[in-house]
Amino acid sequence: MYRKRRLVFFGGLLVFVVVCVLCAYSLIRGAVAAHEWIGVSDRMSVSRSAVPAVPKKSKVKDCTAKNLEMTLTPASTSVPVGGSLEFTAAMTYIGSGTEGCFVDGADDARVLVITSGNDTVWRSDMCESTYRPLLMMEGVTDEQKIVWDTVRSGAECKASSELPHVDRGTYTAKLVIDGDAHVESKPVTITVE
Repeated sequence: MYRKRRLVFFGGLLVFVVVCVLCAYSLIRGAVAAHEWIGVSDRMSVSRSAVPAVPKKSKVKDCTAKNLEMTLTPASTSVPVGGSLEFTAAMTYIGSGTEGCFVDGADDARVLVITSGNDTVWRSDMCESTYRPLLMMEGVTDEQKIVWDTVRSGAECKASSELPHVDRGTYTAKLVIDGDAHVESKPVTITVE
């Protein structure tokens, strides 16, 4: 009887020790695997950043006066002092190349300029606009509405309500492409009454 109890005790102890060893072994292997798995992303990011980016080449060039025509159409040729005037700014592809040309159609790239003599009164690029990349091709015309609140823009971006209104008089409006003085629309005469 005494031997039987000893055998059962030592047999149970042996099973307990084997289970503990197996658990410890499994935990160690899991920790090593987790460490290696976490390190994979670091190794991958290092190897990706080591490869220089290759710039993509495109046959599409920026639009110029040879392949882009701009027109400016006011809703009216006169506006009261303190009023607003809406313009339709249109860009039409007039080139012959099959690849077309590229232009930014945002209000700070395709700019409405209001002048009085040599004085620039207002520009649509005083405030930053959302980038609008356009691929101009045969048969493509892009139209956008631009509103002038008959105000004089300052040296920094401000809401129209914070800008002074212009006086009565005759003003000239035209579209230009920022950075290319050769691409512009025909001027339009506006009267502020």
